[in-house]
This record gives sequence, structure tokens and C-alpha cells, in this order.
Amino acid sequence: MSKGSNVPVPTTALRVELGWRSGPEVPDADASALLLVGGKVRSDADFVFYNQPQHASGAVRHEGKRTDGGRVTDTLFVDLARVEPSVETVVLAASADGGTFAQVPELYIEVRDAVQGTVAARFDSAGATVETAFVLGEFYRRQGAWKFRAVGQGYDSGLEGLATDFGIAVDEPQRTAPVGEPQRTAPVGEPQRTAPPTSPPAPASPPPPPAAPAVRLSKVTLTKAAPSVSLTKQGGTSGAMRVNLNWQVHKQFSGWGSKRGRAVAMHADLDLDLCALYELADGRKGVVQALGNAYGALHQPPYIHLDGDDRTGAVESGENLTVNLDHRQDFRRILVFVTIYEGARSFADLHATVTLQPQHGAPIDFSLDECTVPSTVCALALITNTGHDLVVQREARYLVPDRGVSPQRTVDQAYGWGMNWTPGRK
Repeated sequence: MSKGSNVPVPTTALRVELGWRSGPEVPDADASALLLVGGKVRSDADFVFYNQPQHASGAVRHEGKRTDGGRVTDTLFVDLARVEPSVETVVLAASADGGTFAQVPELYIEVRDAVQGTVAARFDSAGATVETAFVLGEFYRRQGAWKFRAVGQGYDSGLEGLATDFGIAVDEPQRTAPVGEPQRTAPVGEPQRTAPPTSPPAPASPPPPPAAPAVRLSKVTLTKAAPSVSLTKQGGTSGAMRVNLNWQVHKQFSGWGSKRGRAVAMHADLDLDLCALYELADGRKGVVQALGNAYGALHQPPYIHLDGDDRTGAVESGENLTVNLDHRQDFRRILVFVTIYEGARSFADLHATVTLQPQHGAPIDFSLDECTVPSTVCALALITNTGHDLVVQREARYLVPDRGVSPQRTVDQAYGWGMNWTPGRK
């Protein structure tokens, strides 16, 4: 498609893929969507992005990034049949983190049928200079049907400028006086001036209701070059921290079979299990997992709870663990990992995103690398209490169990947990 052109799209579930070619000097980019009425959002809830990944209607969802063969994609799921009748436009945007779009080669947006995989529209954006945010395209209603328009409008003010242009209230950091600036006081020896006595003030009117919290745009993305972050420095060491694993299987693919390398097809009903090994400050160790119904507890040891067992993948919200950071002093270390329970013999061609969302502080996310070994267990993140700090370390480490060794025992041996394991079932 050329800039400004439009094409009809089916009123159905669609996957919107923003893609670009990766490289050492290429900044990260993020997909977002805004649901508009009269050209503006109705509230901040109409903004879908990495910090607010799903619209309340279920019509739009941010599914996350994947890297494959030197290309990076960030995907949005849009179900046009579920978009509320008052919403006229769904804007599809991208923002650059750590650079401009002049440094992002081969940027494109592609719209696919989420079920059949057929391409409904594609727009290749070119000629960017100083832009740090782009509206690449939009869905809009016309005579009861939906169309896609290639937009290609840029902003040099980043995601914040794009969001505020459509009516989003953005949470900006408070401005403080520069370090070393003297406080202004009355000159020495000058008498203080006091106001004359006045009559008692009139009763104060009731305070207005508190304003809705503004959208926070900050985030932390862990990479191989920068694999760790301090929760303490981020201000995220209290309240509940949600750990989410979301995955996509874009095609029928093969895992490893026998020793001779015979391919075995992966089933569509892939069942992954998010788990956590924990070691408490008093030396107690254990595991939180769906296997054996060891779901843990949030308000008593181990202060980690598995929300449920999602056997559907990225259809809704993936798998979730919650860690009670109000008891951070009780933790020595937590290793979050994922196993394949059934439906595959390897993580090959599985595209997954891990997000740690503290109740206070910026979210932390990272994508898993491509799996090139017959792995059924992957260590995701290690959370360590150093005594004065709480550190999150990106692991993204695929492990291959020896014959007859369970995935849980394999990750235990790799990280020296030293637990005794017995067979279990869901």
C-alpha cells in the first residue's frame, strides 16, 4: 500500500504486526493502539500499549515482541467484531526507544487474519528522519464496514507526544530544583513580616474527588547486553509483583523425536507451565507449579502464588505468578521458569514474552531468544535478594534434560537448588 491509501478488511479477529530489521545501532520500538471517538480517546483506558496491554472490551490486546532471523516484530491483536459501536477509529502506532525511526530499517505494518493467516493489508514506511513515534495505520468505520488506511504520520516527541495528542494524560516526573541551588530565605537581620490578624477563615469546601491516575510510559527492557535491573532503584520493592508469560505459536512446527532426529509435529493445544523455585531466608526451599497442585500462597510462605493453569497460550493472558514483595526480606532467591507439559517436544518456533509488573515502579520485560536445541524447560528470570537490593536477572536459558530426568530436576541441577523430586500429575 502507498501512504494515504485504504483497503477493506474483514470484521473479524486480526493480528497487526509491526516489524523491522534488527541491528547493533537499531533502537527498540513498541506497538500501541488507541480507540477513538471523535478523534480522541474517551479515557486513558482507550490506550493499549506495553504498560496497559489489554482494552476492557477485549477488542484490542498487545501480544508482545519476538525476534526471528534478524527481524523483530511487535504484535497487536484486534477483534473488530468486539470494538464498541461508539468507537470510530483504532489508531495503530509505533514508538522508538533510544533513538529515532531514521535508525529503524525496513519498518512496516502488516494486517493478517488471526485464524487463516492471510494478509489483508501491508504498508512499508520509509523516509523517516527525526521521528520518535509514528501512526503507521488505522482501522476506521465506513458505512457499517471496516477499512484500513496507511497513515505514516510521525512525531518528534515520542510516545508521550503521540499519546497526549489523542487526549491521554501522561504521568510526568516531578520537577525538583537543581542540586546545589540555594534555598531562598529572608536576608539576615531583616525582620519577618507578618500579616495582620484576620477573622477566622470560612469552613473549607469538601475537596474534589481524586483525579484518575495518569498513564505511565516508563518501562525497562532487559537484553543480553543489559540483562539485570534493580527493583530497589526502580522503587518496586513493595506490593504485589505480577510475572506474566505470554506466547504465540504462528505455525504448525516440529520438535525433536528419536535420537535419529525424526521430526515430531507440535500440536495446537500446547500446554506450558509457568513455575518458580524459591529459597527463603530461613533456608526453606520449594517449588510453585500447577503439577501436583502446588500453587503456593501469597500471604504466607512462600509468598508466591500461581494464579492458574492456562492451557490456551496467548488467547487471553497467558500464565501468571504473583510475588508478594511486602515480604521481600523473607526471600533469598526466586527462579522463574517454564516447562512444556504436553503438546510439544521442544520450544522451537515458540515466541514468548516475559513481563514482570511491580505494583510500584516500571514494568520489566524481555523476549525469549530463538530455541535451537531440543529443550523442554527454560529458565526465565532470577530474582535475588542481595541484602540491600532486590535484583531481577534475565536468564532466557534453554535447558535439555537428560534421558529420564524431569524438567524440574534439570533446572534444579543447573542452578544448584538441591531438592528431592518425586513424580507428579495435574
